[in-house]
Order: sequence, then C-alpha cells, then structure tokens
Amino acid sequence: MSTEDRETSGAEVLAEQLNAPPSPTRRPTVAALEERLFHPIQLLDHGFVRVVDYMGDDDAIVQAARVSYGKGTRTARSDRGLIRYLMRHRHTTPFEMCELKLHVKLPIFVARQWIRHRTANVNEISARYSILDREFYLPDPAQVNTQSATNRQGRGEALTAEQAGSVLDLLRRDAVQTFDTYQALLNDEGDGTPVDATAPQVARELARMNLTLSTYTQWYWKVDLHNLLHFLSLRMDPHAQYEIRVYGDAIGDIVASWVPAAWEAFSDYRLGAVLFSREELQLLQRILAGEDPDELLPASSLSMRERGAFRRTLELGPPKR
Repeated sequence: MSTEDRETSGAEVLAEQLNAPPSPTRRPTVAALEERLFHPIQLLDHGFVRVVDYMGDDDAIVQAARVSYGKGTRTARSDRGLIRYLMRHRHTTPFEMCELKLHVKLPIFVARQWIRHRTANVNEISARYSILDREFYLPDPAQVNTQSATNRQGRGEALTAEQAGSVLDLLRRDAVQTFDTYQALLNDEGDGTPVDATAPQVARELARMNLTLSTYTQWYWKVDLHNLLHFLSLRMDPHAQYEIRVYGDAIGDIVASWVPAAWEAFSDYRLGAVLFSREELQLLQRILAGEDPDELLPASSLSMRERGAFRRTLELGPPKR
C-alpha cells in the first residue's frame, strides 16, 4: 500500500467516524464536546489533535467529592463553589474521575517531551510494524531563533529572514535525505512488494534508525483530568517550547468546553496564579507595610534570579541605583 493509499484509508476511517449516527447512551454527555468528537484540530505543519472519547463532566467531579464528604455537605456549597474549593486546596482525587482520550499526530521530538508525563495510557504507532508517512516538521521562519543567553533550554532572538531560510534549507535537506534512505532500506511498495527486485529489504525496525526527530509520529493518549491539568500547567506556560505549547493550548481549549467549571477554577488557581516561597511572602508583607524593596531584596537570601522574578511578578521595575 502506498503512502497515498494509507492516507486515503485514514481519511475514510475519519469520515466514517464523523458521519456515524449518534449512539444512545445512559451515561452523562457534554454537548459542546460531543460536537468536537473526531474533528481534528490542525497544528504545526502536519500535526493534529482530536478527541476520540471522554468520560465524566463537572458533575462527576462534584459527585465524587460529595461521596467522600458525606451527606452533611450536600447543600453547603454550589457545584461551582465546591469545584473551586477542591482546586484551591489541591484536593485532586475527584478530578481523577474524568478522563479524556486523544488522537495526536506530532513530531517525534515533541513526543519525547510529552512522554515525560508518565501519568497517561499511551499507544504509539509502531515503525516496526508500519511504514511511516513522508512527513516531517519544519518550523515557521518566525520560530527559528538563536540560543537564549540566559536560559539553557530556551530560545533567544529571532534570526534574520535570510538566516532562517538557510537554517530551514539545512533541516529540509537532512530530513529528505534520511527519509530517502529509510525508503531505500525498506525497498517496499507498502504491501511487501520490492521496489527494486535486485536490492535487499531491510527489516522495518532497522530501517527507521536514522530518521530525524522531526519525523511525525501518532499515538492515542488517555489521561485523567487531574494529570491532564498538571500537563497543561507546564505545557501552556509561556516558557514551554513553542512546538509543544501549541498542542497544550489546543487541548486547553478542548478541556474548557468539556468541564467549564473545572477549567475556570484551574485558570484562576493554577494558570493565572503565582506561588510565593515562605521568604518571598514575608518580603511581600513588609513591602505592603511600606518598606523599600530596594533595601529588602539585597539583604534577603534570594538568588539574583529569584529577586528578578519576584520584582517582575510584583511589577516593581528595575532597582533604583
């Protein structure tokens, strides 16, 4: 089977899922998420994320919490208030009652960052069994940057258009070359028939070895809401690598339509919140009492980086000289 045939088959499966008649169910459903089932959200140049299945909703979180709280609290809080209480005080178990299953297509180097979150069920396409599609990620020129001078794992200034073009040419050349080698080693039309009857057919598990990390892979990823929110708190952060952050942002939008009350609480108490250390809290209290931060901070035990972050958080501006 050729790459084109495989893509056609995949499109036919997706169309079948999208056009399938609704199935009756007794379990709770979320209308906004039902509308998004199987619809891929296109990301980067060839990637996507789409909802395959889900379990639970905001009510499931409340129901689980009230089981552990007992009947005496059933009328003490509104559902929204209870969810906010759980989020604020980090009572996370009720959020584990909700699960989301996603189909994700992403570059291998993004997948290697993603898989560090060891709290989900994952099944990835096997290049020992399947022949990968000729797709690899090339960043937008605006995303081609220098190495950051202050952050060893981050990007610095954007390159000029000419420099970015040269970098992309190198990346494209290497990706094409390695994929050509992969196909030559496979020597396979896709159905086991050799392309060149005089050349060997190398095992798929060996032929894949030299593919670049920009090659696209796919997986099914199933995770409970508690661990999903932890994933999003890291991968939606402005300091996260751009290529995984776009997936985080897309999934965040999905979660917002699935469990809006939980998402509101998460946005308020995690995404939009700031955590102070014990000493930072003491410094903040003294600043609010009228003491000069330019005198307090140099005398503190905070490192230079911590002091800078503290000043930026409070929008204190640079120290007065």
